[in-house]
Amino acid sequence: MKSDIIQFHNCFILRDGQIIKEDLWTCERKIVDPEPIFFDKKDYADIKIDCQGLLIAPGYIDLQVNGGFGVDFSRDSETIDQGLEVVAKGLLVYGTTSFCPTLVTSSPEFYHQVVGKIKKTPGSSKGAEILGIHVEGPFINNDKKGAHEKKFIHKFNHGANSIEEVYGKDWRNISMVTLAPELENSTEAIKHLTSNGVTVSLGHSMGSLVQGEEAVRNGASFITHLFNAMLPFHHRDPGLIGLLASSKIPPGKTVYYGIIADGIHTHPAALRIAYRTHPKGLVLVTDAISALGLEPGQYKLGYQDVEVKENCAMLSGTTTLCGAIASMDKCVRHLKRATECSTVEALEAATLHPACALGIQDRKGSLLFGRDADLVMLDHELNVVSTWIASERVYQNPVALELIVQRVTKI
Repeated sequence: MKSDIIQFHNCFILRDGQIIKEDLWTCERKIVDPEPIFFDKKDYADIKIDCQGLLIAPGYIDLQVNGGFGVDFSRDSETIDQGLEVVAKGLLVYGTTSFCPTLVTSSPEFYHQVVGKIKKTPGSSKGAEILGIHVEGPFINNDKKGAHEKKFIHKFNHGANSIEEVYGKDWRNISMVTLAPELENSTEAIKHLTSNGVTVSLGHSMGSLVQGEEAVRNGASFITHLFNAMLPFHHRDPGLIGLLASSKIPPGKTVYYGIIADGIHTHPAALRIAYRTHPKGLVLVTDAISALGLEPGQYKLGYQDVEVKENCAMLSGTTTLCGAIASMDKCVRHLKRATECSTVEALEAATLHPACALGIQDRKGSLLFGRDADLVMLDHELNVVSTWIASERVYQNPVALELIVQRVTKI
């Protein structure tokens, strides 16, 4: 059966680091080059969509999602299948088409029960694509545990063998591991993980710059929520933050770093410092918890009680931040405002950069030919108008669409 050729016209698209006025063509769930369609196949579009001057960007990719819409991946083990469906569907509203369900520091028994249930799953009208699990811990430093449960923190007592011991036989469902590089035997673990295609991220750490550089030389390539749960910058030893400007990163390698641009976790001045120091490594993450999409109140993050008020999530009875409740589209807009970066840079921080960090840039994160046709349509203020997965519209913002119709009518 012939697949429909779809032509998105009257639009601007983000391609090759530029925003250009050009039609976008898709077929068989992929972005395609229209030239062979015209000249070789003598074919035309089966479906032509008037985008009314909207901007088309790749679908957003979120590498750190603890839950949302009442679901906590680190707690709801018995209903994890249903929980994944709820979150995957809910994220479409924010333009997110792919994500990593994230598990905070937990017991080996919990990991053995849950890791095998969270499988990589293609996106569809049912929800965003699951790119594999991000396990944030339990191989972290007690002194930078943040909201993680101290009793579940582990060491690499048996080197690389500790990985399967703790996460279980299904650990290859994991796409990213956050660990502290200063832990004994971490080098062996980093090499083992990266040789198996797992992205190693440094975080919840007291690590020095030298320890961070050693971890990067051995395969680590990411930093978890920069500035949060790590040593503060110091001029004699800048710690993991110093990796953004290190001269000892192997040639051709990029160190990416997640940053929570919600206006709470990271001061605008700190955002500007990170952006101006290493813009090509900046990856927006939400670190969303179960309260995402819901009203302020009492929630859970793993076994910890969380209080959400005034757009801020903290461990109950403390001032310790624990995850966030800002959506990816809000983070994109805040990054642009706070840093005065270009629209291209703000969008690539939520698309191309996370794809590169996970090593999936050959199919995600850009609108180059051959990439997955996962798209987000945006208005001029970068509000989400619609979300598309594999050329199929999976979410339509009725309010944004009505405003566009009014604007076009007035013109």
